[in-house]
Amino acid sequence: MATLLICDDEANIVSGLKYAFEDEGYDVLTASDGQMAWEKINSNNIDLVITDLRMPGMSGYDLLKKISASYPTLPVIVLTGHGTIETAVETMRDGAIDFFTKPVDLEKLVLVVKKSISNSMLAEQNRKLTEEIDKLKRQQQYSKIIGKSNKVAQMMQIINQVAPTKASVLITGESGTGKELVADAIQALSTRKDKPFIKVHCASLSSSLLESELFGHEKGAFTGATSQKKGRFELADGGTIFLDEIGEIDLSTQVKILRVLQERQFERVGGEKTINVDVRIITATNRNLAEEVKNGRFREDLFYRLNVVHIEVPPLRERKGDIELLSLEFLKQFNEEDGRKIEGFSTAARKALISYDWPGNIRELKNSIESSVVLAKGNIIQLEDLPAQISESVPSSSVSIGLPTTMDDAEKKIITSMISYCSGNMSKAADLLQVGRKTLYRKISAWKGEDENE
Repeated sequence: MATLLICDDEANIVSGLKYAFEDEGYDVLTASDGQMAWEKINSNNIDLVITDLRMPGMSGYDLLKKISASYPTLPVIVLTGHGTIETAVETMRDGAIDFFTKPVDLEKLVLVVKKSISNSMLAEQNRKLTEEIDKLKRQQQYSKIIGKSNKVAQMMQIINQVAPTKASVLITGESGTGKELVADAIQALSTRKDKPFIKVHCASLSSSLLESELFGHEKGAFTGATSQKKGRFELADGGTIFLDEIGEIDLSTQVKILRVLQERQFERVGGEKTINVDVRIITATNRNLAEEVKNGRFREDLFYRLNVVHIEVPPLRERKGDIELLSLEFLKQFNEEDGRKIEGFSTAARKALISYDWPGNIRELKNSIESSVVLAKGNIIQLEDLPAQISESVPSSSVSIGLPTTMDDAEKKIITSMISYCSGNMSKAADLLQVGRKTLYRKISAWKGEDENE
């Protein structure tokens, strides 16, 4: 839970505010003048300061200026018994986030504190995630694949090992997992990185068009062939060709690809001249090629030629620890592209993103973040800003209370269930129940006393 520092030379105000915020679940430190407050700021992790302006010794004005100079991200709320518009303007200019006159509207003050703490925690969380992303990018040598999970780390290790070689690579995984990104990484880290890198999406072409696309054709080879055309293998000479969705090609085209792999040569459609090429082949599919071989839809000899090194790209549901990192990276991207200034995700939105199973994998996550950035009503993405299938994925945590029952028994069941739901985290349970942490401890202590007396 966050720690507040309350600074005022009026003891009754300090004690009143201390009790109120402790009941809200905050840890509270106090000081009777600016110098004492400054010393506590330097020796403790303070999340927010509430200070009076007029005090003996170091005033609240001076304290505010010192905080703004040394701890510019530390939020400060100013209290004063002599409030004027000029005073408010001056304190806000010097770095205060809000200004309250005495007697303080406690309900409003609590709301301002909660919002400020929430914003500070969000900013700190984003800072840590950004640092983690930058560290991962440096460690992995390829900045476009982001992930700290073991499966991603193992995948990156294989990529780094195979990239400098000439070995053919078969990349498998569900649709939307980022197979093309893995191919990009292999090319970028290879000795052929400055050579041609040709991509062919096999599923988008008919068998007749695919053959011409891969191997080229001579003028007059078929109706519409008005000139000679070089194929993708010829264009990739000296570099790399990436055949995406290799499982979709027909058996006749498979035979010709096998020849390129074995002999490094082919003829254009309608041509007689043999063309020699030096091409590294990377392929990808969301099909089980071993099963396709068993069913006679894919040549076994071609399968083994392509599957020299196999890289399996994990689905997003198996690497949920990467969701927050990916979400923040996409948030930054779409903020820039769409001219938005979304600062992050609410707790409920983050929980929904992590709870959802992502059948469309990273592609679905990216599209969902773009939609949320565009449609968000405020500067924080809320649960309701997410696509419906995601916002509705948060598991419900209902508590069954048998009737008839007493109010005390119902309260006990709700509180114990919430503590269990929060894995024993009393601060989190108190926050969700909207009561003070000390209140929870008092109730639990009273129940223990009742049990011992029975």
